[in-house]
Amino acid sequence: MQKTFRSYLLAGIAVYLLLTVGRGFAQDATVPARPRITGISHVGYFVSDLPKALNFWHDFLGFDESYDLKKKNSEDVRIAFIKIDDHQHIELFNERPTSPPNMMSHLCFTVDDIEGMRTYLRAKGFDVKPGNGGKTRTGDYAFEIKDPDGMLVEFVQSLPAGLEAQAAGKFQPAARISTKIYHLGFLVGNSERSMDFYGNVLGFKETWRGGGNPKQLSWINMRVPDGTDYVEFMLYDKAPDKFGTKNHISLSVPDVAKAVAELESRPAYKTYGKEMKVAIGVNQKRQVNLYDPDGTRVELMEENTVTGKPTPSSTAPPPPPAHD
Repeated sequence: MQKTFRSYLLAGIAVYLLLTVGRGFAQDATVPARPRITGISHVGYFVSDLPKALNFWHDFLGFDESYDLKKKNSEDVRIAFIKIDDHQHIELFNERPTSPPNMMSHLCFTVDDIEGMRTYLRAKGFDVKPGNGGKTRTGDYAFEIKDPDGMLVEFVQSLPAGLEAQAAGKFQPAARISTKIYHLGFLVGNSERSMDFYGNVLGFKETWRGGGNPKQLSWINMRVPDGTDYVEFMLYDKAPDKFGTKNHISLSVPDVAKAVAELESRPAYKTYGKEMKVAIGVNQKRQVNLYDPDGTRVELMEENTVTGKPTPSSTAPPPPPAHD
């Protein structure tokens, strides 16, 4: 029986689809999977006066310094580590900021496979050297890249012999005002590029966006792909003169009013000497802003809204890009 033109056409289409789908599966098989990014490990800040900074974090806020690293060929402290819990801390760099007036050194996320993260980011076009290389001075595996605004973004895989793991269960005084880093906020001058980096590359998920101005967006919250911690894009079209109120850390507390009352009862409150005013944010969550001796904002925030319901996201457009 002679085959009709339609038969040849259908056969050709079938072959084409098989080849195309086959190539697609082959390509997908060669793309490395992104390792799990489970949460915020830490954030680093430069401080101009380490004893004053330690007084703020220890005497006022109640946290302990779990360990430190010394400067090269010196007994002077280069980095003091303020423990929040067994998996989160703050690093205080006893040195001048690299990009003043920005006092934020870097932010760091926990991953479950540091070498897999290297491989994944290389496949995405980032210049990351292969191999674990040497451990950090704290005994963990880590490396850094830069986000679209030049912020250092570190990834760390904790190891059992690392200083953080060795300090598990220790340096957790009852006086600490919080037991969790809730989120980290930092300036973003091009929301589209940052959404691509944190969203498309790293897999963060947008959870909320808001702003005090109904005509222009101010903030975008992006949650880590494999946990509950999140980062907050502080959007701008013109960089502010002071970074400290924008680049900030948010600590979770169950009751802001009780936290403020507790802080006011401490002897170090007299040294702190600033007003602590409880407010309800645009996100409908109670919060209070504190400031370290260098003006870096530390936000205490309740995780639940005052209404008990999610706050709707803003539909306002983001500001024009401040950079490419």
